[in-house]
Amino acid sequence: MDDGTGTDFGTDFRVLGPVEVLDRRTGTYVAPSGAKQRSLLGALVVRAGRVLPAERLIHELWGERPPAGAANALHAHVARLRRLLQDAAGQDPISTRATGYVLGRPGTRTDAHHFHDLSSKGRATLAADPVRAAELLGDALSLWRGPALHGSGQGPLCAREAERLEELRLTTLEILYEAHLRSGRHAEAARELERLTARHPVRERLYDLQMLALYRCGRQAEALGVYERARRRLVDELGVEPGPALRERMEAVLHHAPSLSAPEPDASLHELSGAIARLGTRIEALAREQQSLVRRLNGLTSGVALQGPPVEGGHLREQGADVKG
Repeated sequence: MDDGTGTDFGTDFRVLGPVEVLDRRTGTYVAPSGAKQRSLLGALVVRAGRVLPAERLIHELWGERPPAGAANALHAHVARLRRLLQDAAGQDPISTRATGYVLGRPGTRTDAHHFHDLSSKGRATLAADPVRAAELLGDALSLWRGPALHGSGQGPLCAREAERLEELRLTTLEILYEAHLRSGRHAEAARELERLTARHPVRERLYDLQMLALYRCGRQAEALGVYERARRRLVDELGVEPGPALRERMEAVLHHAPSLSAPEPDASLHELSGAIARLGTRIEALAREQQSLVRRLNGLTSGVALQGPPVEGGHLREQGADVKG
């Protein structure tokens, strides 16, 4: 059965890091050692459940200058990958079609699909419950084991997918820190965003969030300093000035705009939390009452068993007299 990240083959296909296949039944990981084998597996996993034409695979593995007999060479690489999967996982998830090859079956899912599901749920929950949103977004990011499709070559299919996934990862990371700020974790967010802006010096949204975190910690001057640092980096590396969103944030910080204040906790959430707490207390009281009733009922049942009418041959005998024929 599929658990949301694999197929009914009993395997998980993973691309959020080095490409690998996990046999869920044995816990065995499969990862080819050769560069061409890794590129082949990476391309097949990216297109899992869909036919990948042989021509595209040849271009993925050898680029614009494929070797003579590239079709036969591709066939040999597929055969070796099949043996690897069979030896390690006891099964062959690669199928041959008239035009190419397919890994898994239609609807086959990877860890990238699971990441997208969790990230989408986190975004949808952000406004109503930022604490829960942060949990979902953190779970999504925990699926990453390194750069997407790491070691799978520079073929166009894997390169485009790696770039797309990395952008999704960074966007999810930004939303995670927005959730932290919405839930009042300003000092923690400020520390982490300092590290993230150094690692991703042209992500304006990270600077924007860092400025907000610092301002809410009462560090207005430092927040304005973040803007100046962001401006220098953008000019030096991209030759552009900060965009309108970051400039507006700077103006808001400079003038202590009311919009920068931390939002008040949602009253409806407090009411819901109180209702849940009251319900829990009531359930505990009912459980205690039930236990008391069970004890009393057991006592009554025991008394009836001792004082009940005698039974002979499966029939009741009238008390106080023998009935003779």
